[in-house]
Amino acid sequence: MAQANRPPAPPAPPAPKPWILRDYTRCSGCRLCEIACTTTHEEGRIWPEASRVRVFMTVPGLEVPHLCTQCSNYPCVNSCPFKALSVNAQTGAVIVDKEKCTACGICIKACPGTIPHLHPNGKYVVICDLCGGDPECAKFCTQAGYQCLTKGTRTSSKSYDLYAKNPEEIIANLAVLLYGEKGEELIK
Repeated sequence: MAQANRPPAPPAPPAPKPWILRDYTRCSGCRLCEIACTTTHEEGRIWPEASRVRVFMTVPGLEVPHLCTQCSNYPCVNSCPFKALSVNAQTGAVIVDKEKCTACGICIKACPGTIPHLHPNGKYVVICDLCGGDPECAKFCTQAGYQCLTKGTRTSSKSYDLYAKNPEEIIANLAVLLYGEKGEELIK
């Protein structure tokens, strides 16, 4: 009888969401992340232009992977006039509805890192969907021993928004971090 009067158990805390940790200093420029991404999303085809993670080099010798950071306020999702973008409740990843997307580019302009980009077929945008919570790019990078992209878990913090930068900004910061004043000369 005493058990019948117990208050209900509190709800279980939500499962941690996956996130791709980035250590730009460890990127070798091998582009295994692009290969892993496209073989997963493009029916086994190696197609770097269609990759949801892209490697950029704006300063010779400094290459960085560029992918969605799942911003705390999802400006890309909120900007889409066609409701073609949504957020996966389990992973926090942005999901593109290819049937609704018109490739208008509004989400690209809304993204602080200009991360979404048009698929080479020009019919819709591509954004990292975290491979349903088990990102292939991070697996390949980790297995290759580079540890530039690794799977982690996301905590509740707006600090992830700091990663939402365009590749030129990321590489400029990396050049200064690695080379000091000489790095500043490289980015001018």
